[in-house]
Amino acid sequence: MGLCVLIGFVLYSIATLPIGGGLQVEATQSALTFEGAQGDVFATRGVFKGDKLTAADLPAHLAQAIVAIEDRRFYQHNGVDIRGILRAIWRNSQAGGTREGASTITQQLARLMFLTPERTFRRKVQEAVLAIWLESQLKKEDILLRYLNTAYFGAGAYGVDAAARRYFGKKAGELSLAEDAMLAGLVRAPSQLAPTRNFGGAKDRQELVLQAMVETKAITSAEAETARTQRVHLRTPPETPPGSNYFVDMVAGDVRRRLLGSSSGDLTLRTTLNLELQRLAEGVIERRLEAEGSKKNVSQAALVALSKDGAVLAMVGGRDYEASQFNRATQAKRQAGSLFKLFVYLTALQRGYTPQSVVVDRPTQIGEWEPQNYSGGFRGSMTLRNAFVHSINTIAAQLGEEVGIPAVIDTAKRMGVQSTLPAVPSLALGSAEVTLLEMTRAFGSVAAGIQIEPYSVRSIAGNSQQALYTKTGAGTEFTGQLGASRAMMIDLLQGVVNEGTGKAARIANIPVAGKTGTTQEYRDAWFIGFTSDIVVGVWVGNDDNTPMNRVVGGDLPANIWRDFVGRALPIVSKMPPQLARRPPDIPNPVNAPGPTDVAAVANSDAGARGAADVLDTATLVIRGRRIQLEGIVGDDDRRTVRPLARFLRRREVICEPSGTPERYRCNVEGQNLSEVILSNGGARATADASAELLAAEDEARSARLGIWRHM
Repeated sequence: MGLCVLIGFVLYSIATLPIGGGLQVEATQSALTFEGAQGDVFATRGVFKGDKLTAADLPAHLAQAIVAIEDRRFYQHNGVDIRGILRAIWRNSQAGGTREGASTITQQLARLMFLTPERTFRRKVQEAVLAIWLESQLKKEDILLRYLNTAYFGAGAYGVDAAARRYFGKKAGELSLAEDAMLAGLVRAPSQLAPTRNFGGAKDRQELVLQAMVETKAITSAEAETARTQRVHLRTPPETPPGSNYFVDMVAGDVRRRLLGSSSGDLTLRTTLNLELQRLAEGVIERRLEAEGSKKNVSQAALVALSKDGAVLAMVGGRDYEASQFNRATQAKRQAGSLFKLFVYLTALQRGYTPQSVVVDRPTQIGEWEPQNYSGGFRGSMTLRNAFVHSINTIAAQLGEEVGIPAVIDTAKRMGVQSTLPAVPSLALGSAEVTLLEMTRAFGSVAAGIQIEPYSVRSIAGNSQQALYTKTGAGTEFTGQLGASRAMMIDLLQGVVNEGTGKAARIANIPVAGKTGTTQEYRDAWFIGFTSDIVVGVWVGNDDNTPMNRVVGGDLPANIWRDFVGRALPIVSKMPPQLARRPPDIPNPVNAPGPTDVAAVANSDAGARGAADVLDTATLVIRGRRIQLEGIVGDDDRRTVRPLARFLRRREVICEPSGTPERYRCNVEGQNLSEVILSNGGARATADASAELLAAEDEARSARLGIWRHM
């Protein structure tokens, strides 16, 4: 009777085999890999498809690795491995739970091709029946090849070639043994083990694969040991830094909408984003809002940095991307306030005014509108330059009325403003709603003398690395009255910073031009300015449009601007970064050793090298010698110590005196260990840490890594 029931169930399972089913990779647009301006991959989007491998393309070690870890008796069974099933039943019963599966590669392929992910006995029967059928129709090599072309390897990569390109930037046939073993280890739990999010887990699994390959005699013990010690370079760093996602969202939309449309295939985008500037921008905004946001009732900020040709160098669309994906640099439309006076004065300069023209600050009424000054009073006669420098509202309103609001709108459009601008008198004081990006573009156009257009992609390539798109061309140079007025406008903008409302943005020995903007009831505050190398716009406010605590453009926005630009200029101009990262009013510590002292320390202390034991995040023991890392605050919390110990396992650490007494600069495989620890949120930086280490701490803080995750 029991046998009849079993036979009946098997027949029922066969009769209900689905016609469709299996792994459904939805038809998607191109998968995108994002490279920074220097070629470093920092983000990916979409489903990676790669190329379908043929038998000639299949690397021997990759096939051996998959067989060794997933199905050692692949070449002996007929689709279902009875011995493997019995072994799994025994081991699971001993373990008191499911510790080992018994599905063969053929069964896994059957599930991927024909079945749903449901975990039922009926599906297991269907899987076995289909596996036996596949074995009768295909050669073993074809089954293995189809499996490798179909399996999911995590991080949006379907098929081994897509995974090779996704993780390592190579074709599957170019992988090393170490990389083959790591990929083979992913198929059991791809989402959990993807090296971009769990490199330690992927590394441990890789070692199991290498051991399995030794046991199956696919490789020797010596080859396995060499592969274990070989460094695996990920093309994409673990987890895209959250802050850069504002930029990635913008680029992905532009690429698909404007540049390539519905182009198929995986694409690599060389973007304009300077990753060092991006980390700096995120860190500056986070620190300023953390220090002053609550007191000043400011919950959000945005920043855009452009080169003189319009390349987007950095973009912060908000305080926390994970909390809100709304991009306040490109999507939020806010009143510009006095920032809009740029267009009023530029129009007036084209009509014959000069910085020395005399204007009168007096009560003004245009129709029913009576603009008021921030101070509440009137100053009488003054030069046009002083009126702009001190942001006198009545004079801007008078100029707007005299030159005509339509002419002001025309100037704004020529500078790159694309938002709708109402032809009303109050437009002269910035009553129109605009975005930070378009206003920064307008100031960049003044700085460059051409109508710049912000762009974020320099080139696009497909899998073959053939260029599908390359950025060409430049904006139209300003001529006539607009061109002649530009120099006078820059003089006015420099006056704002040198002696007017934008004094907080001053940088020692660097000419800065810019303009503040504040809207009614302190709902928005702006500062946009430029130097000879960079154009930067900053906005602060609240998403719900509630007033801030008397924050004006010359306050928090100008301070953020100065903090960022002061440290950005050496990066942009390729100067040593440390020259800008020590504030000019803070001298070097008096006990810091000079050149002679450093040389003496170096001559008397040869440092240490070898395997390291970890006492805390700042203290190592190398061959019995205690080593204190430079720039690191020690912390013995096991949550930070254990990952560091795991990272250093089987790696040689080379340490030499740093120049700071009893502190050492240690390197692991060419990387500064202190920088590695700080950039991963493994510790805090000391107060006297170098500029590079402070920047690494900023990076981890802005990405909320490690110790910063819940702060």
